[in-house]
Amino acid sequence: MATMYVAEFAEGSLSAPTVVTAGPHAEQTVAIGGTSAATTNAFKNNTSVVRIHVDAICSIAFGTAPTATASLMRLAANQTEYFKVPRGKDYKVAVITNT
Repeated sequence: MATMYVAEFAEGSLSAPTVVTAGPHAEQTVAIGGTSAATTNAFKNNTSVVRIHVDAICSIAFGTAPTATASLMRLAANQTEYFKVPRGKDYKVAVITNT
């Protein structure tokens, strides 16, 4: 089963190289499949950076009620990316398989 791994960080920098100041304060996983699936829990109020790792080709979307489609941001298999997210906005991330 393909999986998206989400780690949340309270502080961090997205300048090269990406630096986070402490370990994640929350982590979630989402199965990657043919329909959009989002994290169960919204990001914690103090989350400012999320680390996304996927082990399959997929597309992702962020928002308060995100729906991922294959036409959105594509990630390659085994890709890891860091994203800045707004604090306290109840954001989630959704994922769907892609080619």
